[in-house]
Amino acid sequence: MYINFLTQLVGQNNGISNIPLVLILPIIILCFFLCIITFWLGYVVSLKIQKSRLEDAKTQARKIIEDARGEAESYKKTAKLEVSEEAAKTRADLESKERKFQRDMYQTEKRLNDRTSSLDRKQESVTSKERELVKKEKDLVVKERALMLKSEKLDNELKEISNRLQKISRMTVQEAKSELLLSLETQVKKEAAQMIKKIVDNASKEADKEAAEIVVSAIQRCATDHTVESTVSVVPLPSEDMKGRIIGREGRNIRSFENLTGVEIIIDDTPEAITLSGFDPVRREIARIGMEKLVSDGRINPGRIEVVIEKAKKEIDEIIKKTAEDTVNELGISTLHPEIMRYLGRLRYRTSYGQNVLQHSKEVAYLAALMAGELGLDASIARRSGLLHDIGKAADHTLEGTHALIGADLARKYNEDIIVVNSIASHHEEAEPISPIAVLVQAADAISGSRPGARRDTIEAYLERVEKLEDIAADIEGVEKVFALQAGRELRVIVEPSKISDAEAIVLSGEVASRIEKELKYPGQIKVTVIREIRATEYAK
Repeated sequence: MYINFLTQLVGQNNGISNIPLVLILPIIILCFFLCIITFWLGYVVSLKIQKSRLEDAKTQARKIIEDARGEAESYKKTAKLEVSEEAAKTRADLESKERKFQRDMYQTEKRLNDRTSSLDRKQESVTSKERELVKKEKDLVVKERALMLKSEKLDNELKEISNRLQKISRMTVQEAKSELLLSLETQVKKEAAQMIKKIVDNASKEADKEAAEIVVSAIQRCATDHTVESTVSVVPLPSEDMKGRIIGREGRNIRSFENLTGVEIIIDDTPEAITLSGFDPVRREIARIGMEKLVSDGRINPGRIEVVIEKAKKEIDEIIKKTAEDTVNELGISTLHPEIMRYLGRLRYRTSYGQNVLQHSKEVAYLAALMAGELGLDASIARRSGLLHDIGKAADHTLEGTHALIGADLARKYNEDIIVVNSIASHHEEAEPISPIAVLVQAADAISGSRPGARRDTIEAYLERVEKLEDIAADIEGVEKVFALQAGRELRVIVEPSKISDAEAIVLSGEVASRIEKELKYPGQIKVTVIREIRATEYAK
């Protein structure tokens, strides 16, 4: 720089000769020192810059190291937490498995102890029985020896007697036996034939006369009306608009009513009337009372229907109770068990071959008591037996067996007299009669059932078919209620939603239909409807 300056200066003065020598040397020395100072300053500045950069690099390095250490500590803590959590989880799983293992071991140990105790008891029992058998065996051996001795002694005595008889009569034992038996047989046959003929003739005359007088007298003193069977009830309506309200939106009202009662509502062209159809007269009467209440009230919806049907059931229960009390008072029978009274009241709504079972039972009670009175027997026991002889018909499908045996079991369960129990069990000859009263109940039952207009033979077959139709579905697990509708042409099955799913309900309908085809004989076809309904109820407060 300075050299350039000097060069320019020399160039401007056009030669070195114009500059004095005294000035050139100082200038050169000055330029040299200036160069040295400039170099030194540059070196110092460069050292400071490098030192500053070095300090900055160290600071940055320390910062990086501190950040790395912080991250390492953070990773270390996270790893420790994860390891501790995993260890805690593993420990919990191990503890749970250990507890389960201990429970299983405890239960296994308990079962083994129970089995050991049971085996010990059985072993003790077997040992005791074995000792008893050994003792009995010894006794039998002793008795057998005694019998053998007695047998030998008797044989010897018989031989001795036989020899004596042969010596006396000069006949063998077989010849004596044959001759004696032939003589006795001829004489006994002759006398027996004469005696039998005499007894039969007298008994026939007297029995026919007495039986005719007793039966005629009893029938004349117990004249009753004929009964008529019906499987439908007609409910009058105030107007045709009521039919629409009974059906409800999308049929929800009629569906709810039929599900609750098990009775079909038939809405046809009959003006201002609907028909309730169902084979069970108790259900049909509940439905009739409930429908009349709904029609008179005017409020018809599923909730209201449920409330009204419950009230109707309570009303029917009261009617059943009062019917039983009136019947007992009418016949003058002493106190019956409350459960027997309930079954007796239900007979008001049961029919057999078109004959009302309660009316039939009253007839049998009157007839049996009258005939017992004519024969000098206990009329009160006969009346009680006659009234209860068909009590088994009031039982539902949960009790298996014939109505006679079911009724006998009920009477026995509620401490009825043994004669009453036997009269119930034997009135269809399913048990042997042990008293004349049982025979009188049989006769009274036959008289009441065979009088003109008392029964229709087709109803019994119909009732048996419909009851068996309901029993087929009722036996399946998950089925809550079963109703036979349309005179047995439709079976409506209500299932428990917690046990039967929608898919299982479809399978269930096919299963029920298949069982009906295998187990029943019927004309036409039977419709099987499976209903699965879930209700959710909440109250706004």
